[in-house]
Amino acid sequence: MDTTPEARSRELEERIAVDPGAFRILTGDRPTGPLHLGHYFGTLENRVRLQRAGVELFVLVADYQVLTDRDVADRLSEYVEGLVADYLAAGIDPSRATIFRHSSVPALNQLMLPFLSLVSIAELSRNPTVKDEIATSRQSAVSGLMFTYPVHQAADILFCKANLVPVGRDQLPHQEITRTIARRFNERYGPVFPVPDALLSSAPLLLGTDGSKMSKSRGNAVALSATEDETARLIKRAVTDADRRITYEPETRPQVSSLVLLAALCQDRDPHDVAAEIGDGGAAALKKVVTDSVNEFLRPIRARRAEVAADRAYLRGVLAEGDERANAVAERTLEEVREAMAS
Repeated sequence: MDTTPEARSRELEERIAVDPGAFRILTGDRPTGPLHLGHYFGTLENRVRLQRAGVELFVLVADYQVLTDRDVADRLSEYVEGLVADYLAAGIDPSRATIFRHSSVPALNQLMLPFLSLVSIAELSRNPTVKDEIATSRQSAVSGLMFTYPVHQAADILFCKANLVPVGRDQLPHQEITRTIARRFNERYGPVFPVPDALLSSAPLLLGTDGSKMSKSRGNAVALSATEDETARLIKRAVTDADRRITYEPETRPQVSSLVLLAALCQDRDPHDVAAEIGDGGAAALKKVVTDSVNEFLRPIRARRAEVAADRAYLRGVLAEGDERANAVAERTLEEVREAMAS
């Protein structure tokens, strides 16, 4: 019997196809800047797919977690509204999904205290996601908030009793902390929480224009909100290699292959076919195809984003409604937790 995370994810996808209403997903992002193509093909597209299939979606704007990055906290309201605009432009429907902010759901954060009592410092120290956050932090010292990030995330997931969390393979150890907390709480106080499953993403890896990991902070990504001219400038300076013939070989030609893949995703085609079509055109022809493909693909998304971003009252209304729904859920869960711990 195949018990790998990949096998479990295939089984979950089959169950979603049969009974999507049996699942509730928690997902979200930290508002540290505009979402880009890596986010779209990595997570946003999948969220929209699951929402359309009938899965209940809770989308967290993790503004409290931005406190671990002090240099962006002063632009928080701008980034929060921009993040919501990106969500709506990508196709998340606020009438079907609950889009909410950390800071507006106090009952969620109250779950941190009992949850912290269920994990040891050693367990948190061993968590690879915590190690990575600490290693890449630009701060001179690591805050307690950063160290307890996996427990905060467990509260995010369990407050709404999400039973499914879309993740990449690198996030599985992070997700295991949530599963551990849910199991330990239920064993100690009685059954309150589901033990959420990880739904592995099959999203392909897109590199940034500099050949490294695509990131908001590195200036190497095409934002969903970028103009067509900005997109052309970014792609024009993308790293390639000296071989004029364009091929799709991710292992040996990662930078060229990432650009080919980006064009293929935008065109909904096989990357090998896209590469063969460009052939001996070289880097210039590749970059033109990628630029045209990206701009064509993003045109309706950008138009929708410009429309919703211009209506700040609407964006705030979406958040207010989502905050209200999330608060009601969090209050009910917190009451269950109090009763379980008191009995």
